[in-house]
Amino acid sequence: MDFFTKENRILLKELVKTDFKLRYQGSAIGYLWSILKPIMLFAIMYLVFVRFLKFGQDVPHFAVALLLGMVTWTFFSEATNMGMMSIVARGDLLRKLNFSKSIIVLSSVVGALINYGINLIVVMIFALINGVSFKWTALFAPVLIIEVALLAMGIALFLAALFVKFRDIGPVWEVMMQAGMYATPIIYPLSQISNTSLVAAKIVMLNPMAQIIQDLRYLLIDPANTTVWQMVSFPYLVIPYLLPLAIFGFGFGYFNKHAKTFAEIL
Repeated sequence: MDFFTKENRILLKELVKTDFKLRYQGSAIGYLWSILKPIMLFAIMYLVFVRFLKFGQDVPHFAVALLLGMVTWTFFSEATNMGMMSIVARGDLLRKLNFSKSIIVLSSVVGALINYGINLIVVMIFALINGVSFKWTALFAPVLIIEVALLAMGIALFLAALFVKFRDIGPVWEVMMQAGMYATPIIYPLSQISNTSLVAAKIVMLNPMAQIIQDLRYLLIDPANTTVWQMVSFPYLVIPYLLPLAIFGFGFGYFNKHAKTFAEIL
């Protein structure tokens, strides 16, 4: 793995800076959209699902839990979508320079991670306003952020390699992301599933994104948020924790196997 040679670090820095500048180029409020977009989405979902449909009445600080789930899913969606299209978008660079192609995908994930960090600050401010008392367990949150970043990077590498040959992957992944969001307890509490079927709730918690979001809610908001280790017994409870590592390894291997042909195809 040659992500972190001096040349690749310089290239990564420049790619991230360029992508971040171009993302909001021409917009009136620029970088503020990285904060306003998730807040606007949250406001809509809060009105529909919390105020109107009364979701999460039994969950402490559910509004904060909803916002945390939304920004985490937004990072995952942004990282995988931008990563998927990154190689095709940088086709001219591939033909001019000889470097590790995975750096291009990594730059997309890092750019999304910067947005995620900004959004998490907004979540923390919103949590304080809503009376959330942060505990020492919050110190473990960075481990989960690394986990979701590895998961997103692995999927982005795999999709980027596929997208070079098969552009139909784009709309297919868009549909899968929409289905995945509704299959993950983000806009509704996990208790809404477990009250109907405990088995279904356990299956849902084997999804790494469900595990990550629920663990973050447990660590940052309130221990009343159910986690996978409270629902699933060993050895099944290790599945969602090992899947991001396995997916990253598979995605990295698949990407490197096909990377030599990218410039020829593009």
